[in-house]
Amino acid sequence: MRHFVRDDTLFLRGRFRAASTGLNGGIADVTTILNHAVPHDFCDEPRRYLDLLAARHGLSREYFGLLTAVEMRHLCVLQYDFVTVFITAGVTNPTPPVDDAPHTINIIVHSREGMCDAALLEMIITVTGAKAQALHDLGYDFPGTTTDAVAVACERDASGVHTYAGTLTEAGRRVHEAVLYGVPEALARHQGKVRRDGPSFFIYSRYGGDHWVEWEKEGCPYYPCHFPGQRCDYCYCPCYPCADEELGEWVESSNGGRVWGCAGCTLLHVPAIADYVKRNPEATLAELKRLRERL
Repeated sequence: MRHFVRDDTLFLRGRFRAASTGLNGGIADVTTILNHAVPHDFCDEPRRYLDLLAARHGLSREYFGLLTAVEMRHLCVLQYDFVTVFITAGVTNPTPPVDDAPHTINIIVHSREGMCDAALLEMIITVTGAKAQALHDLGYDFPGTTTDAVAVACERDASGVHTYAGTLTEAGRRVHEAVLYGVPEALARHQGKVRRDGPSFFIYSRYGGDHWVEWEKEGCPYYPCHFPGQRCDYCYCPCYPCADEELGEWVESSNGGRVWGCAGCTLLHVPAIADYVKRNPEATLAELKRLRERL
């Protein structure tokens, strides 16, 4: 899976088996999941708008699309082991007047591990329950807005398949915690309580006790962690885990599983390569390694 933001649109690209409650939702094999921010006065026909958006970006019709009034700079991305959760969130009264369109909470879940179709659907329930709990804990008297949407995807060629995805399962527990933590963070950014110039990235860490860590490029106490003059735009690597053994290796985690270790990888920290990825966000690792050889 490769994810990136372009033209106020979040793109997830890969070979997915996915389920979505969005406008063109259902359950299908797709190559793209997108979440696009529209103006507050948006009045176009949503399905047609999404098809035109996909065509403009050269995408096939094998996609699921979500629309939101929340700017992508307020996006929160949370990674918990093999799951990554993407949240944009804004709330108003869930039953507003016709001329006062509600905001939306859109949540996309990606699993590097496989999930059967029933588990994909059950994960939507898990996400919805966690979102409702998060809003309740924040003092809201409604469990969501009228336009909320969820998309859940897994890799089609992933080894192993999760049969269930309820809150007490390995996959569901991680997603539940990510949504419970991420919805308040996403709302705080949309409401201006927390200011960031771009999307926020969180990683679930077990060092010093289980907790969420937000990565921030500005004022990083570890800079430079690789070499002087490095670029840190991709400290939160969109290629992770690449499983390219020229760049990293699988290591044993503290909880007994295997995680991808890439602490020594400097590929996306090379300034010329970071600039190239910004211009070409779907560039392959092979392409980037060839570019490094020419520098």
